[in-house]
Amino acid sequence: MKSSTLDPKVSIIIPVYNGANYLREAIDSALNQTYKNIEVIVVNDGSNDEGKTEEIAKSYGNRIRCFHKENGGVASALNLGIRNMTGAYFSWLSHDDLYYPSKIEEQVKFLKRTNQENSVIYSDYEMIDENSRYIKNVRLKNVESKEILKALLCKSFIHGCTLLIPKRCIKYENPFNERLRSTQDYDLWCRLALDYNFIHLDKVLIKSRQHPGQGTRTFGRSHKKECNDFFIFWIKKLEERQNDYFIDDSKTFYFARLSYSLLRRRFYYSMLVAIMMSIKNLNSRIINDAGRTFRNVFKSTPR
Repeated sequence: MKSSTLDPKVSIIIPVYNGANYLREAIDSALNQTYKNIEVIVVNDGSNDEGKTEEIAKSYGNRIRCFHKENGGVASALNLGIRNMTGAYFSWLSHDDLYYPSKIEEQVKFLKRTNQENSVIYSDYEMIDENSRYIKNVRLKNVESKEILKALLCKSFIHGCTLLIPKRCIKYENPFNERLRSTQDYDLWCRLALDYNFIHLDKVLIKSRQHPGQGTRTFGRSHKKECNDFFIFWIKKLEERQNDYFIDDSKTFYFARLSYSLLRRRFYYSMLVAIMMSIKNLNSRIINDAGRTFRNVFKSTPR
């Protein structure tokens, strides 16, 4: 890295809605980072819990920056934080998750070693329950950067709060799509994957809390529809890519694998679209070989 970016400022943005139960732990984990060139931004997304969330945020005084807005969803809260951040890198922290103390330091060191300032870093994570008890570690396999977009659709493996994203890579006024309630994160990751490298840092750096009040568990049927719409959009975007993008994995076989993944996750509408794309891209030689085989079988069948 250039000397001017040896210790880049990192903005940790915490969106929160009625999060008094876990917010203090999240803020403390951000402030307790071993890497000190940070700012912590809390965006209160119109909480209506009798001022409890706002009270916790304000109790930190000038140690953090606070913004309050009308309720508009996680995407709008993150966008407000990004518009007001002063750091060179953006790091998201959900109000119910926790950072390991070395999260930012490890990722900045990794950036220095790789010398790829315009890359998105993602890491492994630990899962905990509502009482902060350990459940398991999630260790990710390395995926070549050119394969990230395809991998993101086949399996939702990246945890958004593990990411460290250069602000220069976020070229949109509102990077998170505010019309989306549950896929706003993967929508942005996919768009970033079109233009930038994603690099895996093989270390557990956050604690992801699993609890009944999580958004995707409370959205119900709207979540399923939004996910199907998301996959259909990106299936069509991928289908537009040139064949050399699928050099190690033909469109036919990729969309077939994706359809199976969507079937397992019960996204049936998008699964059908993936099947259609697989059939559409069948290699003519494969079709001819299959036809020849069927004809030979038919001829050799006793009548």
